[in-house]
Formats: sequence, C-alpha cells, structure tokens
Amino acid sequence: MSIQSVSGSVNYRIPLFCAVTFLFWFSMYTCVPILTAYVEFLGASGKMAGLIVGMYGLSQMLLRVPVGVLSDRLHKRKLFIILGLLFSVLSGAGILITHDLTWILVLRTIAGVAAATWVDFTILFASYYLKQETTRAMGTISVYNSLGQMCGILCGGWFADHYSWESAFLIGAAVGLVGAAGALFIVEKFDENEQKITLQGVMEVAGDRTLLTVSFLSILFQVLTFATVFGFTPVYAQSLGATKLGLGLLTFCSTFPTALAAWMGGKYFAEKLGERTVIVIGFVLSGVFTVLIPFTDSLGLLIATQAIAGFGRGFTSPVLMSLSIKHMDTGKRATAMGFYQAIYGLGMFAGPLFMGAAGDWLTLREGFVIVGALGCVTAVIGFILLRSVTSKPKPASSMAV
Repeated sequence: MSIQSVSGSVNYRIPLFCAVTFLFWFSMYTCVPILTAYVEFLGASGKMAGLIVGMYGLSQMLLRVPVGVLSDRLHKRKLFIILGLLFSVLSGAGILITHDLTWILVLRTIAGVAAATWVDFTILFASYYLKQETTRAMGTISVYNSLGQMCGILCGGWFADHYSWESAFLIGAAVGLVGAAGALFIVEKFDENEQKITLQGVMEVAGDRTLLTVSFLSILFQVLTFATVFGFTPVYAQSLGATKLGLGLLTFCSTFPTALAAWMGGKYFAEKLGERTVIVIGFVLSGVFTVLIPFTDSLGLLIATQAIAGFGRGFTSPVLMSLSIKHMDTGKRATAMGFYQAIYGLGMFAGPLFMGAAGDWLTLREGFVIVGALGCVTAVIGFILLRSVTSKPKPASSMAV
C-alpha cells in the first residue's frame, strides 16, 4: 500500500522507497561482518586490511560532493539511486570471483562509489516531507538504512558460516539486483521553477557554518563506527572464539539498537530533549562502550556492550544528518548533503586505518581505548559547538502529539 505525501496531493510510494533503501543497504553490508577477517585469511596484514575497509570511506569522501552538485544541477536523483544499486552489485560480484587483494581493494572502492549515491536517497526522501519535518524524515530513512545493514550483516554471517566466505558476497549482489529493479518505480520529485545550483551557490554551501560544524562532528562519529563494529570489533570477537555466524550476530546486535534509536531519536527525543542533547548522549554511549571492549572476556558480554554503543550511534546519526540540510534552500540540499557525507567519509577511512595500524604497532585493545576516549571527548566538543545551531526542546504545551 502506498502512502500519500504530507500535502495529500501526490502519491510518493513511500513504502517502495523505504524497501529500496532497505535492499540497497542489505546488498552493501552482507560482507561487513566477515570482510576484515576474510582479507586477513587471504594473507593481508592489519594495515592492508584497514586500507581495504577504509577505501570504502575514501571513495565516498572524493565522490559525494560531485554527486550532490551534479544531481542538484540535473534534477535526476532517481538515476543516481539506480546507479548506486548497480555499483553495489558489481562490487559484490567482483569480490565473489577474485582472491587478489589488490582487486578486492579496487572493488571496495567501487562499493564506496555506490555508497556515494546515499546523498540522493536522503535528499529525494526528504523532498517528500515538509521542510520542518526534515528530522522526522531523516529518522525514518535512517531506520531502513540500519535495518538493511542489520539484516545484510546477519544474512552474510549466516551464509559465510554455513557455506563459504564467498556466499556472503553472492547474496549481496543478488539482493542489489532486486533493489535496482524496484528503484525503477520510485517517484522523482523536484521544483520545476527551482534554480539550478551555480558555482557561487556551491561556495556558499561549502562555507556554511552549521554544515561545517555538524560535518566535523560526523567525522569523529564515523571514526568511532568504522574503527569498531564495521572494522575491527569482529577481529577482537574472533580472539574470543566467535564463529562466522557469531561475527554476524555481533554486528546484528550492534546494528538493531541503532535502527531502534534512529526511529526514537528522529521522531521523539529530538523534539522533547533538543537535538544537541540527543547528539551528546549518543556520543557518550558510543564512546564509553567502545572503551569497555578490551575488558570483555566473552562474546556475550562483547555483544552487550556493542548493543548499547549501537543505541548511541542511532541517536547521533539521523540528527546530525538532519542538521546538515534542514536550514538549506531546496536547490542546495543535495550539494549540502554531498559536502556533509564527503567530509564524514574521512572518518570512515581514518577509523579502520588507525585500528589496523594500532593492531600492528600497538595492540588492538589499546586502539579501542583511544577511539572510545575520542568519542567521549567529542561529546564535550559537540555540546560546545552545537549551542547555536540546534533547536531547543519544545515546551510541553506545544509538542506535536
């Protein structure tokens, strides 16, 4: 069943869009619980494994601004969404048939190209909602983002455990094809009278203080995320005796609370507590329970700590994403989101690269403590920097029901 837009005049097929979003992230994340362990199984060093995982973030960092600017100029968000799904298929199918580490590095770069189109997913979905409902829209799509990641992770771990490492990549490619077929039927939306973005407009976006503030915080957020649950927490879990399915369960249990918190944070807590408070709570939870990783001595305890850290990530991510575009004119939103996602791609690259180096030069345990402490420090930095750019909680009498 389709749902009408907030205006009630146009049918935007929101359930279909949410399903395509789910399938996109499912396709992208079937390899996540096993990728680091898989490339180390193939003979990669800790630094090489970190580079392979990190290239996913580096390619996004380089491409998301061009993707945002180009889609703002062409008004063709749907095209980029379809291309993103096809690149995801190419990445999964490629890793399926090669055992060469250099080619895997290239194919993870292609996966980053696919992820760069997330700019257009978020902007097209936000366009279906009123401007003042941007935080709610970002919370909703973040739920399907997290659910897709979570189910892809669990499914990838199960297939790898019961069949082979490569089966996780096969299922990801197959699901990506289904998503690409579904994306053919999503609805394009833009204002025909809207002026196309110019070079001056790009420069205005790049110099926006609010955008730069939330992008800086998001770099540190992504360092925290990609150094741990999407990077080296599975490696630590292996040292505790986790199977391939156990790795999938670990990442699943880290991601499910993220989806739950994204829904609660975007729809309720940001309105009641204020956006700054929600962001700070998220960083504190993520940081503290990353510091605790080296002090766990069983898989069950590790899963418990990472579930709470995942709850923190779910609070932080959609609110930061909303703040990057909520104040922007519609004609600049994809460019702003491109800048935001490109800048935080630096954290997606730096996080696993740091942890890989820490594993080679220090110890993995020390790396987790350093990254977790960074998350706690970021909570303080966020509290200070967000003072003038976030909305205050609404009085009880004026809250939406």
